[in-house]
This record gives sequence, C-alpha cells and structure tokens, in this order.
Amino acid sequence: MADPAKHAIGVVYSPAGGETPYGTLGAFARTADATIIAFAMYGGACSDDLKPRGYLVASGDRLAELDRGSGDSNFHMKPNGVFFGSNGRWQVLATNRFFSTVRERPRFGTQSGPMLLVDGELGAAISENGNSRAIRNAVGVAEDGKAHFVIANAPLSFGQLARFFRDELSVKNALFLDSNSSSLWDPATGRMDTGRTGPILVITKKDAS
Repeated sequence: MADPAKHAIGVVYSPAGGETPYGTLGAFARTADATIIAFAMYGGACSDDLKPRGYLVASGDRLAELDRGSGDSNFHMKPNGVFFGSNGRWQVLATNRFFSTVRERPRFGTQSGPMLLVDGELGAAISENGNSRAIRNAVGVAEDGKAHFVIANAPLSFGQLARFFRDELSVKNALFLDSNSSSLWDPATGRMDTGRTGPILVITKKDAS
C-alpha cells in the first residue's frame, strides 16, 4: 500500500530515458538506491518486445500515446484504464473517461486492462469467477487516496482479484496490470521476482534519508 503522506509513485521504463527497457526488476534495482525504495512492481501492458502497449508517462515525459482501439488481448478487454497521478494525488480511471476528463499530463501514467472495478462495480469484462486462472497483479485507489498494490501468490481469476479489491480493501476503482509476468521487488524482505518487465511502477519513501 502507498500512502500519499509517506510515499511517492513514479514510472520507470529505461535507463536515462532511453528506448531500451530495463527488461527486469533486477536490472532496475542495480541502478536504484534501495534505501529509498518501498517496493517496485511490473507496471502496465507491453508487447512481446517490451514496448508499451498503451499510454505511458514516466517523469512527466509521454513515452506512448493512449490506446483506445480494439483487440483480442487482456489489454483490450473493455473498459481498460489508466493509473496515473501528480503531486500525491493518484487515480484509476477507465480509458474513455481519462480521455474525456484529464487535460493536463500527469507526472506518471500507465495504461492497462481490463478495469477490475469501475465505481464499485465489476468491470463489464469481468465475471464473478471466470475460467481463466493466472498469477496476476493490479492496483486500486481508495477514497482516502491510498493506492493498493496486489500481487497474487497463486493463480486466480479476474473476478477473485476484483472482489478482493472491493470487499477486502474497500476500493471502488481498480486496474489489472499483468498476468504471468507479474513481479515484485520488495527490498525490505529481499524479494526479487524474475521475469521480463516493461513499465515499472516505483514506490519511494518520502522520509528516507
């Protein structure tokens, strides 16, 4: 969980703003100051070559445009959405709502899909407990402004993940981030998941010296 009073959130994709992605959380960790990192997580949809599949803003720079198109992937299950924020105010919005209401570029932003929850209801593409099972990770923002990041420890359905955000975390808007490549770096416990990564969400400690 990230608290705006204690944490900052950003997106990283490649060293020094280049076009070649870090590719793994371990590669990013080798360039980061672990003393200020609360945790980092695989942070959005990407293609097989790890290029962003939809909207991506890192450190205020837009690296990829919003994708409002259709397709067969999880990313294109409608509605999909964007997790974004600036100055400690974080939000999850469905893509079309983001497109129609957000006028200023956020400090960070990452697009993925599908939306697990929209205003407290399961996203249109989400059943209560569908047949698909995978290790999945997701993010949701509660009404108190805190962002909740979840990564499964066993395969589960989209519906199970959505209901966890709604029923256990009291979150009304939540966005699926990834399946199977879901990964987490937690310096406090020494956890470092392997696997390929595109965009990376980085949560840093505000009070770190």
